[in-house]
This record gives sequence, structure tokens and C-alpha cells, in this order.
Amino acid sequence: MKELIYPRLFYPAVDMYGDREVMVSGEHRATMSEHADRVLRLCDALDTLGVAAKDRFAVMALNGHQFEELYHAAFLGAGVINPLNLRLAGKELDYIIRDSGTEVIFVDVWFAGLIDQAITQSGDSPLRHIVLIGDGDVPHTDNYEDLLASATPTRPTEPEEDSPVVLMYTGGTTGLPKGVLLDQRAEMLNVYHSGFALGGIDENAVYLMQTPMFHAASMVGILAMAPLGGKTVFLPLFDPGAALALSAAEQVTQTVMVPTMVGMILQHPDYSPEKLASWKVLTYGASPMPAAILDKLLHDMPDVELSQGYGMTEASAVLTFLTAKDHFVGNPRLRSVGQPVVGVELSIQDGEGNILPQGEIGEVCAKAGNFMIEYWNKPDATEEVFEGGWYHSGDAGYLDEGGYLFLVDRVKDMIISGGENVYSAEVESAISTHPAVAQVAVIGIPHDLWGEQVHAIVVPNEGAEVTEEEIIEYARESIAGYKLPKSVDFRAEPLPLSGAMKVLKRELRAPYWEGHEKGIN
Repeated sequence: MKELIYPRLFYPAVDMYGDREVMVSGEHRATMSEHADRVLRLCDALDTLGVAAKDRFAVMALNGHQFEELYHAAFLGAGVINPLNLRLAGKELDYIIRDSGTEVIFVDVWFAGLIDQAITQSGDSPLRHIVLIGDGDVPHTDNYEDLLASATPTRPTEPEEDSPVVLMYTGGTTGLPKGVLLDQRAEMLNVYHSGFALGGIDENAVYLMQTPMFHAASMVGILAMAPLGGKTVFLPLFDPGAALALSAAEQVTQTVMVPTMVGMILQHPDYSPEKLASWKVLTYGASPMPAAILDKLLHDMPDVELSQGYGMTEASAVLTFLTAKDHFVGNPRLRSVGQPVVGVELSIQDGEGNILPQGEIGEVCAKAGNFMIEYWNKPDATEEVFEGGWYHSGDAGYLDEGGYLFLVDRVKDMIISGGENVYSAEVESAISTHPAVAQVAVIGIPHDLWGEQVHAIVVPNEGAEVTEEEIIEYARESIAGYKLPKSVDFRAEPLPLSGAMKVLKRELRAPYWEGHEKGIN
């Protein structure tokens, strides 16, 4: 008898929490019963549009209740959702639409023009329906609310545990984006793994959805909050001032953020700990947390349960958690990403696939039931990433005696200078606590003698003055001499970010490596 399918969570919740408000999205507020009615109407509408259980439909929109409705319809068995990164360019969108075979796309007014431009340039796009979420004078073939109004609430045929449900394309930092195909079992295991690690979800939780909903970091909030009785408050696009205001207005208790977002909140002129007094749980992840930001969090919000998740889209998405019990000042394991969740086995391997002992740095590899089915239409890439029966993450790290995983860098971000390995995340952490530093990124740039030299790019705090020499000497207090940046650039504008709020190091590297042999990805 199957259990790891979304209907096992969703349908019982309608009976248990039917009259409870679970959605706040601008002026839209809905109970669980009202939400379920819209989702089941959407299931019928998808069938009317010709979307079958294994067909892909795409979504390109800001965060909102409609996006969640589309996810829930897919997870009930109405189709395979293909959420699109909001920062994709026209050619990338056209490639993904063609590669996935997507014939129906849901867009809001902000992205309808971009989709129309992408398919107009290609001339023979497979898209048959462009469904507009909301209103606007933009190209579309159907309107979201009109489709729901004319539909009948209908339960799709129940999916199997191995039924595909999400096709999520990775960022494409090396070549074209890869589609990660995930099934019901993997996604449901991720929900249970995360809930177990975090001690469950309070049925009175008020969750602020502020990470982009196309990103794997949002999946637990999307899938678990409403069926477990919690309320989701949607922030269409992350803005620190709006996040502060909405947290106070709706008495938000729980949220997920990436470190860049946390830093922007803490540096905002409207920030004060009192404005986030309702927060009880903050989960962060997706990139290393600078020491300065973590120290301020622990100081300003000592009663908030902090946890860090580590994973990737291919793992749908969590492999480890650093839980609240580990978040105390002075704990050396604060620099780790925690221990593997139940059901996940980790190993550290060298380039030949040999498992390395505790404390030795190598590639982080994992085994678990929450991994993808495959890279869509890329059997060779799938076979490579699962070589030897382990998923190969591309991250460099080591395990300590307690099984805590310490990441030192992405393998591709490691700097090899004069034969020594330098991990950019370690150098960034050493610089980030300088009082004049708002943001920092460390990259390798060409050097005739050493091959690469360590280079720091610093965004100073507004009104702060700092020199290259001061940055280097400050870092010298905590890292070895060979790891120190040999040069520092300062920039007034913020570091370039991906749609998932990660620093785009390939863009920072590009001008330095032009004409040199090493790639910029």
C-alpha cells in the first residue's frame, strides 16, 4: 500500500482544517476548504487544456497563492510542474520549453511579454496555451480565473510513488540548464525528513513565503504548511522592507531564507529585532552563512530557533540539517551544515571514488531515497552524477567525528594557487566580519607564476571607508598567509545575484579570465 504520495497529506487536511485560514496573498485570503476547491477546479482546467498526468506544464510568476495552487494540482496527479527561474533570458526559456516538451504555461503580467518574445523569436514553439495569472494587457490565450470559474472540482487519478511530479531546471552554470525530474516519493521523503529534523510543524505556524517558489528551497513550505494546518503569507518578490512590514502585520512565526536575504534584512534601515518579535523559527541555507551575519542573528534573536539546511535540487532538496540545538555562540560546529537527516548516508570521496577518512577534504557524496529520477533527456549526465552508486554533489567538504559535514567550497570555486588549494568560502568568512564590509566574494584570477591568485571583491557598508591593505591584514588574523587575498577590488553596487539569491561568481570571474584557458563557470 502506497504512502509517499501527496494526496495522503492533502485530502485529510481538508477535513481536519477546512475552516482554518491557510492562505494570505495580497487581498486573497482562503481557508483550507476554499483552497482545495480552487486546486481541484484547477485539476479539471488542466485536463481541459490537454495536460495529462505525465505532461509538463510550466509556471513563470512571482510568489502567490496561484503558484501554490499549481503546485498542489500537480502533486495531486494533474500533471508535472515545470517552475521557471525568473531570471532566465529568452533563449534559455525557449530551450527549456522545447527540451521539456511544455505545451501549456502559466505566467503573470511581469513575464508574459518575455514568454511571448521567446516563442516569437523561435517561430515554432511547442506552446499551445499561455494562461495569464491576474489581469493585464499582455499576450495570452487563456485567463487563470476564467478557467477556474468554468471548471468543476475534480480529483485526478491518484499518482504512484514513482510518478514524476516536478521537472525543475538547474541554473545552467556550465552549458545549458539540466532538467531535474523528481517523483512523488522523493518529494514526500524530503517533507518527512525535514519535518523530523525540525521537530515538526506547529499547526498554528504563520509561514512567510519569501524564497522564490521556482526554487527547491521553497518546497517544504509549499507542500507541508497548509496540509499541516499552518498559514502561508506570500511575499511576491523578496524585499527586506516588505518582509519586515509583512512579518509584523501577519505575526509571522516561521520562514526560510538564504544568507544574502538575511544580510539584507539585518542591514535595512527599518530593521530592529523588535519588528521580528513574532519569529520563532528561521531556516537558512543554499549558500554559506557569513560569520558576521550568523553572529548578529544569535545576538539579536536569541529566542529564535535557527536551523540550516544543506542540499540541492537533485535531492529534492535536503541532505543535512544543523538544528537549533547546535546554534549557540562559540560552537565550532556552527561552521558546519549539520548532520545527515534520517535516511541519508554521506561519504567524502577523492577523484578516484575512494572514501576518505574523517577530517580529509574531498567531494561530498550521498545515498538516499529522495534523489531525482534522472536528468531529463540526459542519460550520460545522469549516469555520471550517480557513478559508483553515490550521488556526486560537486561540493568539497569533510566530516568530523560526530558526522557533521563541513563544506569548504564548490569544487569549481576552489582556487589552486601555487599548488595549494584555497577554498573561497573560508576566505569570505574571514573577511565578512570586518565592520566596513557589507558583501564579499572571493574568486581565483589568472596569475602567470601561481596559476591563480586569490582575489576579493568587497562591497563596503554605506559611508564606510576601507583599504585593500586593511582587508588583507584583517583576514590575516584568522587564516593562513597563502589563503590571503593578494588583491582586493571595491564596488559600490551590490554583487550580482541569481534568481535564488546566490552570488553569481561566474559573472565576477568572466572579465578576469577572458582570453585565458580556465573556464569561468
